[in-house]
Amino acid sequence: MTDRKTFDCQSVRADFPILQTEVRGKPLTYLDNAATGQKPNAVIEALNDYYAAENSNIHRGVHYLSEMATDAYEATRAKLAGFLHLPDPDEIIFTRGATESINLIAHGFTETILQPGDEVLITHMEHHANIVPWQIACQRTGAELKIVPVDDRGVLDMEAYSRLLNERTKLVSVVHCSNSLGTINPVKEIIAQAHAIDVPVLIDGAQSVPHAPVDVAELGCDFFVFSGHKIFGPTGIGVLWGRREWLERFPPYQSGGDMIERVDFDGTTYKAIPGKFEAGTPHIAGVIGLSAAIDYLDNLDRDGALAHEQALLETATEKLSAIEGLRILGTAPHKAAVLSFLIDGIHPHDIGTFLDADGVAIRAGHHCTQPLLKRYGVPATARASFAFYNDFADVDRLAEAILRMQRFFG
Repeated sequence: MTDRKTFDCQSVRADFPILQTEVRGKPLTYLDNAATGQKPNAVIEALNDYYAAENSNIHRGVHYLSEMATDAYEATRAKLAGFLHLPDPDEIIFTRGATESINLIAHGFTETILQPGDEVLITHMEHHANIVPWQIACQRTGAELKIVPVDDRGVLDMEAYSRLLNERTKLVSVVHCSNSLGTINPVKEIIAQAHAIDVPVLIDGAQSVPHAPVDVAELGCDFFVFSGHKIFGPTGIGVLWGRREWLERFPPYQSGGDMIERVDFDGTTYKAIPGKFEAGTPHIAGVIGLSAAIDYLDNLDRDGALAHEQALLETATEKLSAIEGLRILGTAPHKAAVLSFLIDGIHPHDIGTFLDADGVAIRAGHHCTQPLLKRYGVPATARASFAFYNDFADVDRLAEAILRMQRFFG
C-alpha cells in the first residue's frame, strides 16, 4: 500500500474552507468529487478580487479596468497552454464546460465532415455529454454511431475497438477516466490506432485532469476537453483544445458580439481562432477563477497528491469489500479514486439519504451514464469519489455510516 506519510493532507485541507463546516451536526465528509470539486481560498479570493477591483468587459475597452480584465483573461489562455503542455494558446477555446466543448466539436463535424455512411466511434462507458451530441450529429447527417463494449470489470474491449475502427470512422471520442467506474482508459493506444488510419480523436478529460497532470501534446490527440469546476475552479467555465487545422475548418458555433471581424448587411466576416468560437460576453470571472485553480494545482505536490488518492482508494476498497452484502461495480486494474457500489436490499438513493444524515456526501443515481449501468443490469449505484483533500478519517466515516445504515435497515 502507498505510504500515507508522503502527502501533507491536513495542510491541504486547511486551504478549503467548506471542509471545516458541519452538516446536520456532523463533520462534513465530502465524497462527491466526481460531480464537482471544492474550491480553495485562492480561487474564492480571486473571484472576490475581480468583482471588487477589476470588474469590466474585455477586449474592446480602452480604459484601465477593461485592460486589466482583458490581460487577466488572455493570460489564463496562455497559462492553460502551459498547464496542458501545448505550444499554441490560440488553440484553446473557453466554453461553459466539457459538455459545451463536446457539443461545439460535434457541431463542427456535423457541418463540415459527417456524411451518410460515415461512423463515429465512442465507448459504452461515456458520459451522456459524449453520447447525445454524437447521436444528434448522426441523426442529422446519416452517419452511424458505433460503440466499443466494456467487460464485467469495466475495462474497454480493445480487440473490439480494433475491429470497429475502419475507413468509415470519421472520429473516435472517448472518456479518459470513467466518472462512474473510475476506469482509466488506455488513451495513448486508442489514439495511436486511430491515427494509423488518419482518424482524429477527442479525449474527454473531465475526470482525469483533477487527479493527475495531463500532457496533451504527449498524448497526441486532436481534441481535449475538461471543466473548470472539476479541477477546483468555478462552475460555468470549461476548456476546449483543438488542433488549429480542425478549428479553422469548423464554422462558428454561436454568433454575435466579439466573434466578428466585420458586420455588414451584405455579409459578415469572423475573427480568427480562438475569437471565432467565443461569442458574446464570456464568463470572465470564471476564467480568472480558473487561473487561480491552475496556480493552486501547479503549486501542489501532484505526484504526492495522486499517491495519496490511490492510497485512499486502496483503503476504501478494502474496507467496503469487507462489508457483507456490498458489491463494488468497476474493478479495472487502472482506476482513479472512484468507488461505485450496491448494497443488498437498499436502494442507492436511500444509501445517499442515510449517509447524508451522518454528514457523508456521496452521489446516488445513474451518474449520467445510463447505457453503462444498463450494461450491468442496474438503474443506479451509490458512488464515493475522492480528491487529494480527503483523508483516511473520511474513509472511516464512510464505512462506519454504511454499517450503521445496514443495522438500521436490519
